[in-house]
Amino acid sequence: MAAGKANLGPLVGAVDQGTSSTRFLVFNSKTAELLSHHQVELEQKFPKEGWVEQDPKEILQSVYECIERTCDKLTELNIDISSIKAIGVSNQRETTIIWDKYTGEPLYNAVVWLDLRTQGTVETLSKRIPGNNNFVKSKTGLPLSTYFSAVKLHWILENVRKVKKAVEEERALFGTVDSWLIWSLTGGPNGGVHCTDVTNASRTMLFNIHSLEWDVELCEFFEVPMTILPNIRSSSEIYGLMKISHSLKAGALEGVPLSGCLGDQSAALVGQMCFQDGQAKNTYGTGCFLLCNTGQKCVFSDHGLLTTVAYKLGRDKPVCYALEGSVAIAGAVIRWLRDNLGILKTSEEIEKLAKEAGTSYGCYFVPAFSGLYAPYWEPSARGIICGLTQFTSKQHIAFAALEAVCFQTKEILDAMNKDCGIPLTHLQVDGGMTNNKILMQLQADILYIPVVKPSMPETTALGAAMAAGAAEGVGVWSLEPEDLSAVTMERFEPQINPEESEIRYAIWKKAVQKSMGWATGQTSPNAGDPNIFCSVPLGFFIVSSMVMLIGARYISGIP
Repeated sequence: MAAGKANLGPLVGAVDQGTSSTRFLVFNSKTAELLSHHQVELEQKFPKEGWVEQDPKEILQSVYECIERTCDKLTELNIDISSIKAIGVSNQRETTIIWDKYTGEPLYNAVVWLDLRTQGTVETLSKRIPGNNNFVKSKTGLPLSTYFSAVKLHWILENVRKVKKAVEEERALFGTVDSWLIWSLTGGPNGGVHCTDVTNASRTMLFNIHSLEWDVELCEFFEVPMTILPNIRSSSEIYGLMKISHSLKAGALEGVPLSGCLGDQSAALVGQMCFQDGQAKNTYGTGCFLLCNTGQKCVFSDHGLLTTVAYKLGRDKPVCYALEGSVAIAGAVIRWLRDNLGILKTSEEIEKLAKEAGTSYGCYFVPAFSGLYAPYWEPSARGIICGLTQFTSKQHIAFAALEAVCFQTKEILDAMNKDCGIPLTHLQVDGGMTNNKILMQLQADILYIPVVKPSMPETTALGAAMAAGAAEGVGVWSLEPEDLSAVTMERFEPQINPEESEIRYAIWKKAVQKSMGWATGQTSPNAGDPNIFCSVPLGFFIVSSMVMLIGARYISGIP
């Protein structure tokens, strides 16, 4: 952290809104140095099995708090807050929010990307896609999955009365987290800008990645009215000016342009400066996401990867695409060991436990809490821990959990190497989990290639700041290769022989097969929630009642 530098030149702020926490970070636009930041952890709600929600107002309030506290810290460091010339937004993707455009009130909780309630919806919709013409995948680059926004939005529109009524009355707005934040931060009901960028739009399953527009056929297929959708913009342009003086001390950032917007994984790709074809990065957060830049060419995968928009850094700049491998559960498994099992007191403790064990001792963990994403796209999978003996300890389970993150990454890297045809010679990494040296060494051992980590791991926020600072009309951050700051790296080399790595990987793959087929798509809405209704045929209740009555008579001995 820099201290006592009153005149540092132009600064750029970045909101990094993730699944488990929100942060606001401020960078020096000339050196990319991180000057100050603040972080707030967020609550996730699990109202039913497989459901994952968050409170949109809590998300927004956490952004306000992080901005205020970071501004306080900058003042303590004698850094002039008025030097902040632009703000970028990076966000958890796919998470779905609907709100009232007149009151600014959310109409339902945010349905998080991990949520599985739409498994039955996916099964129903998939039957309507012609076998010889998967227009959904060809237009979006995505498989039909619970992961993406369109199926969540379809479910909400079908099941939440309050939302259905607001849509009919033309009061409803839909957005992913970036849209909710930009609308709120630029005035909300008082002139807030309703927009999204191409990277976030490409994760909704309503966006045509070739035409870069909302697609009429897709919206009709998912029964989503186009009137509630945000305007689509590039990842680097002025969307609007900050209008939140009522929430910030002295209105410190009033009037500052909001000029960068990237889904978190695209932001990390930019922050890692992967601007060339074939450059790739892996981010270790709540989930794990490996992206490989494919340039202006839209590459479709034969091995379970997604085709997605990497970035479009300006209205008149070309769009670049990426192949992506998505793992649902990475850092979330550590939170689960901490909060659900009580094996850890803090998330950081897992490194100590794993170091004590030094091995999983034959224990293998498949954390398929939300099914399996790439390369399987198998929603029926559920988490398993196998290979347990009386000798197995919490240390071994901790080690197996870290190993599982690495094995999942290897599956994706193998798929990406097949699709790209040129194997990666090293893996660039970022995200909060990369502070765990045991994990990074395990990753190098399991991949059997070097793992390279930047000394400043906040590459997601850095990418959002770069996009904001480089926007036309701001122009305080150059994205020319010769102007980009050199980044110091920490390197982890493989330390085991490849045969041992392959044996462990093969056993883990065996465990993955055992995790599949556990769950079906049958899920019913919460009968106790007045906001939710379900159009189940009356005959179902009659038959159910008859079955229950017959069963009761049989158990009680009544003929």
